[in-house]
Amino acid sequence: MAFFKGLKEFAMRGTVIDMGIGIIIGAAFGKVVSSFVSDIIMPPVGLLLGSVDFSNLYVNLSGGHYRSLTEAQESGAATINYGVFIESVLHFIIIAFAAYFLILQMNRIRRLPVEATRSKTCPYCFSDIPLRALKCPKCTTILERKETQAPSREEVRYRVNIR
Repeated sequence: MAFFKGLKEFAMRGTVIDMGIGIIIGAAFGKVVSSFVSDIIMPPVGLLLGSVDFSNLYVNLSGGHYRSLTEAQESGAATINYGVFIESVLHFIIIAFAAYFLILQMNRIRRLPVEATRSKTCPYCFSDIPLRALKCPKCTTILERKETQAPSREEVRYRVNIR
């Protein structure tokens, strides 16, 4: 009974559910990309290359003559299907490109809170200023230094050069 309770807790975690949803969306996205490559990209590319149907490009290893890849496969001939491989490579490139931009955007969103903490608000003019600023560049008010703030590298260098 404890096993099923632990399994239920594990399955109901947010990360497991998110992963399941990601797999479902990824499978659907793969089908969309597959259709995009096969139905939209490859026909014009094949037309530019002289009416070539990439899904029908193959090398027959058994020596017989067949009009299409399906005819060769139905007769049991050994074939190298390089046209299908080219389409699969295009599928991979498009999915990798989309995943790259998705991850790029996620990293950009994750960085936003970090960048927001590097500034503070001037108590007099309410403008955003750098966190280590001692004087507001907008209203030129001298700001009080909190004792918990460590001195910046420039301040330490300045103090060392004076003494």
